[in-house]
Amino acid sequence: MRTPRLEALPPRDETWLEIDIARQCLVHWQGEHAVVEWSVSTALAGVGQREGSGCTPLGWHYVRAAIGHGQPLGTVFRGRRPTGEVYSAALAAAHPGRDWILTRILWLCGLERRFNRGGDVDSQRRYIYLHGTPPDQPMGEPRSHGCIRLRDEALLEVCAVAPPGTPVWLHD
Repeated sequence: MRTPRLEALPPRDETWLEIDIARQCLVHWQGEHAVVEWSVSTALAGVGQREGSGCTPLGWHYVRAAIGHGQPLGTVFRGRRPTGEVYSAALAAAHPGRDWILTRILWLCGLERRFNRGGDVDSQRRYIYLHGTPPDQPMGEPRSHGCIRLRDEALLEVCAVAPPGTPVWLHD
């Protein structure tokens, strides 16, 4: 994996992801050409950089790690590890307050020092992910605790085109 260089973004010919928080969508770009768009759900608390804010951070990031390859749809993760559970309505009823992280995790790392990297604004240390969410959770409206939520099928498509090292731009 090669870490993207901030001055070379967005890439002219390579894959990158755009997360438009105002439109609540994720766009897969190939250079200057939009390939496909998916609906997402970002933070209910809005945008912000600070640890503990519950906000979705802005700026240039990259996929630092992809977690969960080979796990079944609906695999439940806690601390970036599969719990052995697969999401179901019965499991949700047994754990009503849980913030569900399902199927796969794309863990983001900020590229902009003192904005989304380092100190109390570090996106990676804030555990900002793209991850799956239960099917009853709405897309297209802010509802997360800071992460970017996607439907499982959309998340699998994103994972297929965005390996570790892929640049990700979050903006409002």
